Amino acid sequence: MRIIVCGAGQVGSTIARHLAVEGMDVTVVDLDAAQARRVDESYDVRGMVGHASHPEVLEKAGARDADMLIAVTRSDEVNMVASQVAYTLFRVPRRIARVRHHGYLDPLSRALYAADQLPIDVVISPEVEVANGIARRLRTPGAFDTMPLADGKVQLIGIHADTHDCAFIGKAIRDVPTIMPDPHMIIVAVIRNGEAFVPNGDDVIELGDDVYVVTEPSRVDRVMSVFGHQERVARRVVIVGGGNVGLNLANMLARDAPYVRLKLIEHSRERAEYISRELGEKAVVLLGDALDTEVLDEANIGSAETVVAVTNDDETNIFSSVLAKRMGCKRAITLVNKSSYEPIMPSLGIDAVVSPNAITISTILRHVRHRSVTALYTLREEFGEVIEARAQEGSKLTSGPLKDIGLPEGFLIGAVVHDSGVLIPTAETHIKPGDSVIAMVTYKALRKAEAFLAGDRRDRS
Repeated sequence: MRIIVCGAGQVGSTIARHLAVEGMDVTVVDLDAAQARRVDESYDVRGMVGHASHPEVLEKAGARDADMLIAVTRSDEVNMVASQVAYTLFRVPRRIARVRHHGYLDPLSRALYAADQLPIDVVISPEVEVANGIARRLRTPGAFDTMPLADGKVQLIGIHADTHDCAFIGKAIRDVPTIMPDPHMIIVAVIRNGEAFVPNGDDVIELGDDVYVVTEPSRVDRVMSVFGHQERVARRVVIVGGGNVGLNLANMLARDAPYVRLKLIEHSRERAEYISRELGEKAVVLLGDALDTEVLDEANIGSAETVVAVTNDDETNIFSSVLAKRMGCKRAITLVNKSSYEPIMPSLGIDAVVSPNAITISTILRHVRHRSVTALYTLREEFGEVIEARAQEGSKLTSGPLKDIGLPEGFLIGAVVHDSGVLIPTAETHIKPGDSVIAMVTYKALRKAEAFLAGDRRDRS
């Protein structure tokens, strides 16, 4: 597959690296010569300097033979025009664009993306997706990550095993049924001291592990309780930052969780006045710097159950979260763009980290995987993904019980969804064509996993 990536920032370069590792022919276009040179020298891709929406640049990048264009520059307009040029002049079959401005995302604006207008197949809005992700975390207190799969029939949860009340500490994975009869859950990944792995039955859960679990929504409270988490849903929330993420989140909470008493801190007077008009009585908007303890006092941060820091500055988000926790706030959810900061978050007392780049990358990768993959969620950039995929007729996945088909190391089935409901699989489970599977796949196992998912020769891609 030949792919053009417009934009060599963190998202563009990470996407290019993933695709190159998977053997795809990738060209990255960026106006910044240093950025283009960096991706050219660092990864097995072609870096090219140029304006990503200019026809002559896209032609030099190979648009006439490209299978897909992924536009993730900093400019919505460049991303949109690049998609238009790729379609109109070069008939690039698939076009994905990142679009941030809320005016382009309004339901009334969706007609823009029709084939006879701005032909974008997939519009990615990181700000909306991040707000959705934070809202999900607020609904599952105690979880540092959560993602619904299979139309909400299955839940992926990230849980800190950080309390001696956790019944699994010191116990092997194979002993889970003795601790939690009829567990209806599978531990699909463990992160220990910054290193992630897919556990086997002999692995032991240790204090301080971060654990990813696949379960059914009706079992989430029970699973959280056994892991020692019985936190209440937050009713007093303070949002730091009134940008697109903060405003989207405030509107979501006002609509879906009207019981939440919401305060929002914004340092720009003009923006604070705009947000106040937009939210009306839905929230109290405070003008000030969230790194100022007097402003946090005014927000009554010590009585808040959760602070959500979502400014455009990582350092402001991190330090305002730390200050809020020290002043008595029970929980901190923090937006961080720089992946290099992630390992130090637990030591700072930050409960959940949200990465806009990881969310964007997950969405894009879903559209370049084998066509049986219907959803995808990246757990850690260098580790792997939880995927939702439909079992194909003739695939090796359907050839017998799981214990007999030789699943590769790093490929673990967490749930099977079929017409009669959700099944948490055992070694005896036999997956049928048409079933949906929720699986943990490490990047090392990705090629072998795709071979298992592929059906007969006519279905392979």
